Amino acid sequence: MIKWILNKIVGSKNQREVRKLKPVVRRILDIEKSWEGKDQDFLVSKTREWQAYLHRFTPMDLPTRGVILSASPQLLEQVAATLNTRFESLSKEFPKLPKVEATAESIEAGKKAWVEIEPKFDRMRSRYLEEILPEAFAVVKSGAKLLCGKDVDVCGTPIRWDMVHFEVQLLGGIALHRGFIAEMATGEGKTLVATLPVYLNALTGLGVHVVTVNDYLARRDSMWMGSLFSFLGLTVGCIQSMMPSDLRRRQYQCDITYGTNSEFGFDYLRDNGMATSREAQVQRGHYFAIIDEVDSILIDEARTPLIISGPAVIEREQQYDTLKPLIEKVVRKQIELCTSLMEKANKLAKEGDTEGAGRCLFKVKLGQPRNRAYMRSQQDPEFRRMVEKYELFLYQDPRKLELFKLKEELYFTVDEKTHDADLMEKGREIISPGHPEAFVLPDIGTEFVNIDEDETLTEREKEARKTALLKRLDETGARLHTTSQLLKAYTIYEKDVEYVVKDDKVVIIDQNTGREMPGRRWSDGLHQAVEAKEGVEVEAENMTYATITIQNYFRLYRRLAGMTGTAETEAAEFHDIYKLDVLPIPTNRPCIREDANDFIFRSRREKYNAVVGKIVELHKKGQPVLIGTASVDASETLSRMLKYARVPHEVPNAKNHQREAEIIARAGQRGAVTVSTNMAGRGTDIKLGEGVADLGGLFVLGTERYESRRIDRQLRGRCSRQGDPGASQFFLSFEDDLMRNFGGSERMTKMMDRFGMQEGEAVENRLMNHIIEGAQKRVEQRNYMWRKHVLDYDDVMNQQRLIVYAMRNDALLCEEPRQMLYDALVEGVNAKCEVYLNEDDTGTVRYTDLLQWINSTFPMGWSEKEADLKGKRPEDVAETIIAKVREMYEKKIEGERSDRVDQMERSIMLQAIDKLWQQHLTDMDALRDGVRLRAQGQRDPLGEYKREAYEIFETLMNNINFEILNGMFRSTTNLSAFEDFLASLPASNAEEEDADVMDILGNGDLLSALRERLAGLAPKASEPEDTLPLPEMPELPVMGESISGALETSVPRSEKKMVLPKKKTFVNIKRPEGSGDLVMVSPEMMPEEDDGVTIGSIDSGHMPVAEEDEAPRA
Repeated sequence: MIKWILNKIVGSKNQREVRKLKPVVRRILDIEKSWEGKDQDFLVSKTREWQAYLHRFTPMDLPTRGVILSASPQLLEQVAATLNTRFESLSKEFPKLPKVEATAESIEAGKKAWVEIEPKFDRMRSRYLEEILPEAFAVVKSGAKLLCGKDVDVCGTPIRWDMVHFEVQLLGGIALHRGFIAEMATGEGKTLVATLPVYLNALTGLGVHVVTVNDYLARRDSMWMGSLFSFLGLTVGCIQSMMPSDLRRRQYQCDITYGTNSEFGFDYLRDNGMATSREAQVQRGHYFAIIDEVDSILIDEARTPLIISGPAVIEREQQYDTLKPLIEKVVRKQIELCTSLMEKANKLAKEGDTEGAGRCLFKVKLGQPRNRAYMRSQQDPEFRRMVEKYELFLYQDPRKLELFKLKEELYFTVDEKTHDADLMEKGREIISPGHPEAFVLPDIGTEFVNIDEDETLTEREKEARKTALLKRLDETGARLHTTSQLLKAYTIYEKDVEYVVKDDKVVIIDQNTGREMPGRRWSDGLHQAVEAKEGVEVEAENMTYATITIQNYFRLYRRLAGMTGTAETEAAEFHDIYKLDVLPIPTNRPCIREDANDFIFRSRREKYNAVVGKIVELHKKGQPVLIGTASVDASETLSRMLKYARVPHEVPNAKNHQREAEIIARAGQRGAVTVSTNMAGRGTDIKLGEGVADLGGLFVLGTERYESRRIDRQLRGRCSRQGDPGASQFFLSFEDDLMRNFGGSERMTKMMDRFGMQEGEAVENRLMNHIIEGAQKRVEQRNYMWRKHVLDYDDVMNQQRLIVYAMRNDALLCEEPRQMLYDALVEGVNAKCEVYLNEDDTGTVRYTDLLQWINSTFPMGWSEKEADLKGKRPEDVAETIIAKVREMYEKKIEGERSDRVDQMERSIMLQAIDKLWQQHLTDMDALRDGVRLRAQGQRDPLGEYKREAYEIFETLMNNINFEILNGMFRSTTNLSAFEDFLASLPASNAEEEDADVMDILGNGDLLSALRERLAGLAPKASEPEDTLPLPEMPELPVMGESISGALETSVPRSEKKMVLPKKKTFVNIKRPEGSGDLVMVSPEMMPEEDDGVTIGSIDSGHMPVAEEDEAPRA
């Protein structure tokens, strides 16, 4: 009561916030009025004035220390002039900045001074933006007024500009600039509102990103609103799907860039997880983003992972084509069984045997949940109660013996909720008759113990049996996995519902909007199973190269804001996760929409009949109707009923998703009937046709309450825009998911029976509306807790990603890459010495293992006597090794090409990071999938996940150092000089290993292996010029290989190696006539190389085409 009284006296928190902004709005209007008569030149001059001030704080692209030290005098003068010009512009704020001379030392001192003052720029920039906000907003409003009456080309269609900012839109613009989510009703001009803060923040020169829900809106808004920005002197870009990198980079260089969340996220992944040079990166940073339909992107799609994938490093033999006909046979048997079960259930129900009928119906539910006869039976409350009663009986038994017995009577079982399918014994017998072991994984632990205890076997026989057992495990696991995925493809994933086949490719359909999602693939072999089912080419399995959730991508921005018509119900989540507050903005004109009470029917069949009847009634009157459904399947069902009733209508589904915006925009025309999901067409305004307002405006008819109230509010908000008339009403049934799970449907159904309500009669009462909204609130709270729980898991991976990407960018952009190599050398050698030179659990010090690692990693060729490891402290041994390796590396560098050494060293580090990070992503996926089972052992899965993830990440960071060390002496920019370097080293004294060990591990001496490999590369004297084929080399997913690729089979490494696909590589080598020396071809004679590939090394420069995947993992 007290809170209500205080709100009446002083207003709510939102009302008080709006009152604070109104003086700023009045100041904007006063300035704009004082500028009446000013032309475009005046507005552009204001833009240039503010840019000149703010661009002083933009980052500087300065050469690295290595480039400066070897730079020409002209370059030094140019860099010094750049620094002096910037320092002079900042002299008022920082009077002690130095005068930079055209010398390397002076330039390095200037760079250091710049780094010291750069952290202060953010505060100075923010303060200045607040100072000029009223004038900047007045410039935008004046520009919009000057544009009125002019035609603007928008996606090939001329549109007359007739928009000028209202006062409430100025309020929304201020709120967006200050980091609020502006909640504005549909039709209030959110797109125009965004121009105000976008213009203001674009003046900084740091780039502003405007995020839309699809490519069409990004292109439309960049042209439509872009005409205003261009009029004011700013540049506008737009990121579209399949745009090449050089064009993307130009779009990001603009002051303002439009695009979808997916495109921005994928570009971030490519820049930080795959780019091999600074020039290959397209984004400039993450300064400020404004998100249109922010609730859809930051709530509904927040947990959706953006995935860049490519060919898997380890490919399993595909069995889809082999197992497909057998699975089809099993599915046919199951269909026949379920058909007979439905006939039996109907017969038993007529005879009064409800238990027997319930058993048959439940078996059909398990075996074929989409059986047409079964789905029709569930429209009858009696049949539905039979199934529920028998299901409850089965699950009451803690051991569930009767449930397992019932499942074995089927060929397979299907669980639609978890999207899982499980083959039963009857199905296994059809696929592999007489061989039940074909679907049983061997017990590796027990079998290995039995093999080791068998004294009749030799060591080689034991090894052979273990290898055969592991092979059987892989084959059986692959067979089980393929069988399960094919069953899912045939029983759960339906063509034209979950996917479509287009150009002989399977294209996934978004179940919320009905849009096609080209380029996205289900993971874990499911997509291949669907391809096999449809008879199209089964593509190779993919592995993840880089991934991030949309939620974590947008948390990268320094400043974030958003707009939507429905955000207040999710205000707590926006604040907790993104630190964003929601501010409802008043409407320009009062909303006069009439919201009728919900009609609640007993069954879905009654509901849909009533919906069709209402549509026919309104259509005859000529009033346009927009029908909102909860899924694409519901839209298709209603569409079939309307066709039967001969009502012309439009459905924006997968078959015509390209016309979605056009269909939604025309939904306000006289007599239009549009069937759409609640999420489809967001961002598209519906304008009423001529004479429609006299008929009552657009009528919005909802067929089901969504789990979130904001989606229902979004649907209602499609009508009655800008003071137009309109009405809305929801038609519900007690069989709807929300009502059945949270609305007490069984109790209400019994009450309707007790009151004697006839079929087709509906319950209508405002109290029922409140009950339903209460159910929605409970679902919202549950879903929020689930999402927050998922965020706890995702944060672990996000922290690791930030560390690895920072490390990768350091390798790509650091001043001295050689220092990073030496840091890895120190850490790696110290770690190995700590492990090998301290006693293990058995009290053994592993001198031999350390010596083997040294000789297989560096071209030392040490014997045990030369190494002299025994009796020394680990730190002393490490210091000796580090000093020797640095000496050898500096000697190697002397012969390298000075203009390519920097690039080679960066390449060594990038290859190591990328290779192991991609493997780490697979390991983390496996951990996350399996950790939930820890709850069975009374352990907290999240705690276990965090603990094990930390251990895996710690191992990753160590392995990255070891992988970098492995590449130090396996890469070169000058093959001839590298050969001379090896010749200058003393002969290898490494001891020969045992023959049996050699069979398994190969030669462990890097120095000998390098010499042998280079000797094999030397061409014959009779062939002075030739193209020599090198041995098969592995392909790395991201970058070209170094010489190490040719040595994988001959030089073992202590760490576990990835088995990589092979390809042949060629290098052009010339031998001058009469000379026995090898000389590399000059750069001019070499083909143009990719970024990051070192000329002179034995590189393939191959990068496989990566695919983008935004679909959640199946």
